[in-house]
Amino acid sequence: MNNFFYVLNGKKIKRFFFVFAAALFAAGVIYVEQGHITVFSEESSPTAIYSVSTQKKVIALTFDISWGDKRTEPILKVLKDKNVQKATFFLSSPWSKSHPELVKSIQQQGYEIGSHGHKHTNYSELSEEDISKQLTAAHTILTDLTGKSPNLLRLPNGDFDKRVLKIADGLGYKVIQWDTDSQDWMNKGTETIVNRVIEKAHPGDIVLLHASDSAKKTHEALPIIIDELRKKGYEFVTVSDLLQEAGVNGNQVRDQAWLQGQINTAAGM
Repeated sequence: MNNFFYVLNGKKIKRFFFVFAAALFAAGVIYVEQGHITVFSEESSPTAIYSVSTQKKVIALTFDISWGDKRTEPILKVLKDKNVQKATFFLSSPWSKSHPELVKSIQQQGYEIGSHGHKHTNYSELSEEDISKQLTAAHTILTDLTGKSPNLLRLPNGDFDKRVLKIADGLGYKVIQWDTDSQDWMNKGTETIVNRVIEKAHPGDIVLLHASDSAKKTHEALPIIIDELRKKGYEFVTVSDLLQEAGVNGNQVRDQAWLQGQINTAAGM
């Protein structure tokens, strides 16, 4: 009985050791990513971009649009009234095709346009052939509408896996995520949106906002966000400006599937 007790406890201790090591590993990765989530992997495999490592107080406001026609113009007006000359809009191609006049307005104000894909679904759930078709369809439509081929991509729902990253890279895209999520799409109120951005913003940050009709308070929160960030000394730039600021140096960014795999491996699962 005692021998069984010692064997059982030995297994528990071993299991605890592996779980503890996995937790330390995960914490280390998360700490590195939160502090210095930057641009390009030193390995050959493509990665997503969450923010860039810089001491300069530059920040990129980014706006996703996938449906509706009531929110885009008020947001463009705020940006114009506040003299924000640089921002990046990620446009879904069906929306763009249905609202060419709004696409033109975004261009006329000098803002950067990236692709938000074609069908608004999780691309990690699609076959490689379908992923390529979705990205290519969006690319063709946006190029025809704007006269310029987009090279920045924000995937619908921010969803991706290694296959999506590889295909996007092969098509000449850099996948752009975000480090600060305003959660404006959750419609928790203007104050909540403002507080989330102001509290989390940092040099080299990419901020996620929306100009779709689903985000009902973004146009109200935006003027306050702009004023508060300027008080802190921030300059507004495009995502491409951030990439130029960062150059080709940066810490490695891995997707969540990779991170979970490493945790499972460390835990012996």
